[in-house]
Amino acid sequence: MKKLLGALPVLVLLLTLCPAWGVELPVQAEAALLMEKETGQVLYAKNEHQAMEPASVTKVMTLLLVMEAIDSGTLSYDDVVTVSAYAASMGGSRIFLSEGESITVEDLLKGVCVSSGNDAAVALAEKTAGVTELFVERMNNRARELGMQDTHFVNCTGLPAEGHVTSAWDIAVMSRELIVNHPDIRRFTTIWMDTLRDGQFQLSNTNKLIRFYEGATGLKTGSTDSARYCISATAEREGMELIAVVLKSPTGQQRFEDAKTLLNYGFSTYGLVHAAPEEPLPPVPVTLGTRDAVQSMVDPAEGLLLAEKARLQGLEQTVTLSESAAAPVRQGDVLGTLTVTQNGETLLEVPIRAAEAVEKLTFGEMFLRLARTMCFCG
Repeated sequence: MKKLLGALPVLVLLLTLCPAWGVELPVQAEAALLMEKETGQVLYAKNEHQAMEPASVTKVMTLLLVMEAIDSGTLSYDDVVTVSAYAASMGGSRIFLSEGESITVEDLLKGVCVSSGNDAAVALAEKTAGVTELFVERMNNRARELGMQDTHFVNCTGLPAEGHVTSAWDIAVMSRELIVNHPDIRRFTTIWMDTLRDGQFQLSNTNKLIRFYEGATGLKTGSTDSARYCISATAEREGMELIAVVLKSPTGQQRFEDAKTLLNYGFSTYGLVHAAPEEPLPPVPVTLGTRDAVQSMVDPAEGLLLAEKARLQGLEQTVTLSESAAAPVRQGDVLGTLTVTQNGETLLEVPIRAAEAVEKLTFGEMFLRLARTMCFCG
């Protein structure tokens, strides 16, 4: 095995195997959770699996299903929706849709993300699934697929309904699914103010963090008399995005203060980096292959380190590569290891993989290669 040594860039941080769930934070909400987006690592939790009413934070799942439909091609931002009587009848927060009104999917997404419009959410649900009952069934099916064991949806809006519950944990899970796989949603969740109907209807974001918290990227607020004040808040700083979930905070302002407390804790304590060699990795020789060597590489998704900033110093990396690989080599086959250490302690081991496939020589190809070699020698 070959070893290459070098100083690790200052970006590499200590992997946190046991997040400080027991840390005391001044969060007044009954339930809360802080999660890092890329790794899904939970950094703080309080009553994280307690089933509670989520109010309009429900709409994170509504948005997820709509964005999945758009990304799959079954729905388009430009599609025109004719508003039904049922959608127009929705109470609570709304964008005052009228029965028979024509409005695009894009404008309805603005109505949901910015103004938390219940009427807009129902109109999107009906456009996506035909009827809201089928859409809600899809919501529950998707929740099960995501492992959301504390969740049962009764509607797509979050309006009070018996048995309509979820948890801080499950909200973080569906929020992560939305922002990781459908980043275009940020176009809507970061809007502070906008208009609909050719400027005749003003939109103002219910999520005040968008205006007043550095790096805020979303995501969804919610409030009812019984659910009190809730939020799934997302923010990004220095290449790391966090998800802060707050359920049943006593006041609307305290909800934002709780979310800021969680986010500030995360950004001040942790960092996210990619462990990767500074220089391109050398190719590995291949025996009996259609090519003489295969290029080695580190998959960026496998080199993620969620780390405590306090442990950032004196880090080194070691690259260990096989002397050779026997054909056939499949793309992704492990050829070595990138090891991150601090004072001799191993913090992370990342597999080094084959960047491409190399087929094995057939008998005929080996014979021809041997013949050419003999002719050249002669």
